[in-house]
Amino acid sequence: MQRIYLDHAATTPVRLEVVEEMAPYFTAAYGNASSIHSYGQEAKAALDDARDTLAQALGAEPAEIVFTAGGTEADNLAIIGTLVANQAKGRHFITTTIEHDAVLKTADHMERLGWRVTRLPVDEYGMVTPEQVAEAISSDTALVSVMQANNEVGTILPIAEIAAEAHKRGVLMHTDAVQSFGQLPVNVDALGVDLLSLSAHKIYGPKGVGALYVRRGTPIEALIHGGGQERERRSGTENVPGIAGLAAATRLMLQERDTQAERMRRLRDQWISEALGALPNAQLNGHPIERLPNNINISVAGVEGEAMLLGLDLAGVAASSGSACASGSIEPSHVLLAMGIGPERVRSALRLTLGRATTEEELGYALDVLKKTTARLTEMTEHNISTAT
Repeated sequence: MQRIYLDHAATTPVRLEVVEEMAPYFTAAYGNASSIHSYGQEAKAALDDARDTLAQALGAEPAEIVFTAGGTEADNLAIIGTLVANQAKGRHFITTTIEHDAVLKTADHMERLGWRVTRLPVDEYGMVTPEQVAEAISSDTALVSVMQANNEVGTILPIAEIAAEAHKRGVLMHTDAVQSFGQLPVNVDALGVDLLSLSAHKIYGPKGVGALYVRRGTPIEALIHGGGQERERRSGTENVPGIAGLAAATRLMLQERDTQAERMRRLRDQWISEALGALPNAQLNGHPIERLPNNINISVAGVEGEAMLLGLDLAGVAASSGSACASGSIEPSHVLLAMGIGPERVRSALRLTLGRATTEEELGYALDVLKKTTARLTEMTEHNISTAT
């Protein structure tokens, strides 16, 4: 049985080229980057090279890059670190109802500590407007955090316009770019953000490493204290192999991003069109145009999403019903609920996310399996209803 992976929003396979660039830092060049001898300086050179690579990719300065253990830590550092450092200005934080849990649960944490949190509602596409942000800002607002693109439905939000409204009112702006980095152009000046989070394992790099961009002059308090690494912003011996892998994945991504995005966009649109025509009562979730090139999220009325996932998995197709961080949870998607979608449609949601190796044939096979699975599930449901009556 063939195996087809259509869950690239959850994670991506590490590219062999990335593994090869990481390998020396596990063995020959294993020094601590804080050591002054030659072993340490080899490791430090790798960190400097990676910092340069990320800075160039983002249109930033190397000193503005802070390496972290992933996107979740980057989000936590951006929000907690900035709010604590700027509490003299105010203790009000603005975000949206569709953010990743790394942001939403951090907002909950800050609320318990006495900060005031505004969670902006979204429309039926998962969109927040700059005007909403502007209206929510008050004299004590210290930070706005809005993701560049949603991880479940793929909707791309107007970050540059939102950041402009925040800055007009003297408020700092953070964006979670974990899903968009690798899919869209991400330039910190074009976006106008003060802080930006990203993760390696979404761009064919290793798990357990990410980065936070912090614009020069932005006050931020460290969450992890110790040896003072990362210019006192994130202490702890650096994960040199992982950081080298992040840099390698970034370089490869930049070479291919635009071509791959266009290819996946074409495959995405073709599959959505065919699926909406072939699957009874199927509906697209998320913005029809302003969405990530690789994101497909549909609901098939009357069919449980988990049942569709099991049917696909039995046929060798890996997909999801939402965020991987929420897998195993019996709670419905907070993103779809925030978009005003009813519980039945939420429960029938399915997310397919394409990757650089995804083919038209694989997608065709996945659709065939899905058609058979939904037909079988619908027939079983109708039989159970008729038997019960």
